[in-house]
Amino acid sequence: MYVLVLVWDDSREDFLAAGADRAPLAPTGPLLMLRELPYQPVSVPRLLFGSDPHGQRSASAVQRLCPICKSKRNFKCPSGCSCSKETIVCVGASQMPRTIPSDINSLSVVNGSLAEISEAMFALMPSLQLLLLNGNSLTTIRDDAFSGLPHLEYLFIEGNKIESITKNAFRGLRDLTHLSLANNKIKSLPRDLFFDLDSLLELDLRGNSFQCTCENKWLMVWLKNTNATVPDVMCAGPTDMKGKRLNDLPLAPGHCISTDFVRHQSINVQAMSGNIFSFKEDIYVAMASPNTNSCTIMEWDHIEMKFRSFDNIGGKSVVGCKSVLIDNHILIILTQLFGGSHIYKFDAQQNKFTKFQTIEVFNISKPNDIEVFQIDQEWYFVIVDSSKAGVSTVYKWSDEPDRNDTGFYTYQFLHEWFRDTDAEYVQVDGKSYLILASRSQSPVIYLWNKSTLKFIVHSEIPSMEDVVAVKAFRLENDLYLAMTCYIVRLLLVF
Repeated sequence: MYVLVLVWDDSREDFLAAGADRAPLAPTGPLLMLRELPYQPVSVPRLLFGSDPHGQRSASAVQRLCPICKSKRNFKCPSGCSCSKETIVCVGASQMPRTIPSDINSLSVVNGSLAEISEAMFALMPSLQLLLLNGNSLTTIRDDAFSGLPHLEYLFIEGNKIESITKNAFRGLRDLTHLSLANNKIKSLPRDLFFDLDSLLELDLRGNSFQCTCENKWLMVWLKNTNATVPDVMCAGPTDMKGKRLNDLPLAPGHCISTDFVRHQSINVQAMSGNIFSFKEDIYVAMASPNTNSCTIMEWDHIEMKFRSFDNIGGKSVVGCKSVLIDNHILIILTQLFGGSHIYKFDAQQNKFTKFQTIEVFNISKPNDIEVFQIDQEWYFVIVDSSKAGVSTVYKWSDEPDRNDTGFYTYQFLHEWFRDTDAEYVQVDGKSYLILASRSQSPVIYLWNKSTLKFIVHSEIPSMEDVVAVKAFRLENDLYLAMTCYIVRLLLVF
C-alpha cells in the first residue's frame, strides 16, 4: 500500500506522477494535488479533462483514482462542487457543503477559505474513507473534530494555517492509516495526540515550525518508537537547534522533568471536602456532598488509573465525612446539619458501609469540620461547631465490648460562643497542639496536657480575625500554617 502524488503541469496541461518519496508540491495551475486510494497501478495514463479552469476536471481525477466509488444512488451535487456517485470535490469553498449523502466515500474541500472544523462535523458521513482539506484557512483542530468516522483511512490537512491541535482531536480514528499535517504553522503537539491511531502507517509533519524544546520531548520519544513511516521532522527553533531533526533532540534524561500539577480526572460531584484514605492496599476518597444529601465514596481503579464509584452513604445536608482506621476496621464519620451525625463501618460481606453508631451531639448545632488525630495510641476526633449556640466537641474512641461500649464518645468540650470554623492538629517536639479557627476571635492554640489528658488553652495567633480555614504543612524542618480569612487574605505563619 502506498500513496501516489499527482501534480498539475502547466506546460503539458496534464497531471504528472511524483515519486512516492517526493515531498508534496503546491500546484501552480488551477488544479489540486490528489492522492489515491489503494489500487494496483500499472502505469499513469494521460488524463484528459475539459477546459474549465476552476477545478471541474479534478472530479474526473478523483473518479479514476477511487475504484471503491461504485454507483449506489443519485444525489444532487452541492453547488460549486464536482461529484460522482460516492465522491465529492469542492474547490474554493468557504464552508462545508450542507447536502452530502451519508454513503459518500471520498470528500475533498480544497483551496478555499474553510476556517473551522466544528465537533462531529462529518458524523453524518460514516462511510467516509478519504478526507482532503488542503489549502484552506484552518487554524485549530479541536477535540472530536472527526468523531463519527470509524472507517476513515486517509486524512490530509496540508497547507492550512494550523497553530494548535487539542489532545483528543483525532480520537476514534482507529482505522486511519495515512495522516498529513504538512505545511502548517504547528510549533508543538499535545502529548499522546496519536494515542488512538492504532492503524497509522504514514504520518507527514514536514513544513511546520516545531520548536525542539521540552514541550516536544514526548514527540521525540514517540518518533523513535512508532512503527509508522514519518519523514524527518526538522526543528525551526531555538536558534541552536534550527535545522536539526526533532528526534535528535539532545536533552539530558532529567532536563524536562516538571513539577506542575495537571488535571487528571474530573468527578461530577459538588463536594465541600475530600478525604483520601487507604484500606487493605486500596485507595479511596470520601466526599461530603450537601446537594445530593450524601457522602460519596470512590475507589481507585489500578487498571484505568482513575477513581470509580464505590459506595454512597445517604444523609440529610451532609457537610462532612472523614475516615479513620482502627484495628483493621475502616470507619466513616458523617456530620449533617439535620438528623444528627453518625459513624459508618465497612462491612466486608456486603462490600459497603453500614451504620455503626449515632454520635452524641447534644451541644453540636452546626457542624463545620471534622479533624481526626491520635495521641499516645488513643484515637480522637473533634467536630467543629460554627453556631453561637453550639460547642466544638472532642470525642474519644472506647473499646470495651464486655460493657457494650465500643465507639466514639464525648470526651471534652472546647470554648463556647465563638462560631468555630476549622481545626488543625499538629505535633511539635513531642507535644500535641490543636489549632481552632473562629469567625469571631483570633485562632486559639490548645496544648495537650499530659497530666489531665485534656486540651488546655496555650496561646492565640494575634491580628488574625474571621479565619475560615487553617492547614499545617512542613518544609524541611520548619512548620508552617496557612490560614484563609473570609474575603480578606491568605496568610502563612511559621
